[in-house]
Amino acid sequence: MIKKVLMISTLLLLFMVGITQATDSESNEEKINLQQGMKMSADVSKQAPEFSLRTLEGNEVKLSDYKGKKVIINFWATWCPPCKAEMPAMQKLYERVNGQFDLLAINIDPKNDVAGFVNDNRITFPVLLDESGKINESYSILSVPTTFLVDEKGIIVKKHIGAMTLDQMEEFISY
Repeated sequence: MIKKVLMISTLLLLFMVGITQATDSESNEEKINLQQGMKMSADVSKQAPEFSLRTLEGNEVKLSDYKGKKVIINFWATWCPPCKAEMPAMQKLYERVNGQFDLLAINIDPKNDVAGFVNDNRITFPVLLDESGKINESYSILSVPTTFLVDEKGIIVKKHIGAMTLDQMEEFISY
């Protein structure tokens, strides 16, 4: 009887050790995946993730096309009231910087009437469509609008979450 109890106890102990090790290896896998994901995210002082997106006109635009230039990247959506509110200020900023900075607006909801919004608001800077959501993901966008300032080397210098006024945008691009 004692032998049976010892044998069952030993088997239970081995079973529990096996489960614990399996759980730990899954946790380690999850940690590795999270760490790799963090490497891909768009953090200040890190290289801006490369992308290739289409404009409303169907032209391909890559971030690497802007190497050697300062770039403002704004993530936005047509359903987002703060995004819509800041777009006229973005247009004014684009006109004021007059080539000192390039501005790319990445729309995260291209199934909506983005062209109509752009036309109604007389937006002249490039509006790119993130059809798959992959660029939104690679930049770790949790809320729109979110704006990045990228330097000539492709390094993210600043990040701002939320809408900005024209004065705030001008302050944002000064560094």
